Amino acid sequence: MKKLDHKAIVIGIGNIGRQDDGIAWLFLDYLKEQNINIDLEYRYQLQIEDAELISNYAKVFFIDATKETTEHGFYLKPCLPSITYNFSSHAVEPETILRLCNKLYNRNPETSILGIQGYHWDLKIGLSKKGTINFNKAKKYFNDKVLINYL
Repeated sequence: MKKLDHKAIVIGIGNIGRQDDGIAWLFLDYLKEQNINIDLEYRYQLQIEDAELISNYAKVFFIDATKETTEHGFYLKPCLPSITYNFSSHAVEPETILRLCNKLYNRNPETSILGIQGYHWDLKIGLSKKGTINFNKAKKYFNDKVLINYL
């Protein structure tokens, strides 16, 4: 297995066709335009196979829209491996992926979750006005505080 310890990966989780659920994919599109040395992966949802993927990186960012109320419209927090884990064919949490990575591959990449607050989830392409505001706040923060380490 090829180890890419010097690299980072950003995994965007969502669905561009469900309004604010597309925030993470738009975030990846933004990062792609920055031409930085970070790998990008688009996901509708996480799968247990993503444990093997993240085992190849020193740093992992999961980005997802959240329905949680956030203080600034987004949060960036460490992702800690879940103590217990379950998975179904529908949804696997980042914490579970990290635990599987630890257990199956004996790897513990530095992992964070960027949750961007969304408001509308209907079948429609395009972010809500409030979702767009939060998206822009998260982009600025990520650019000013995180990307600086990769340029």
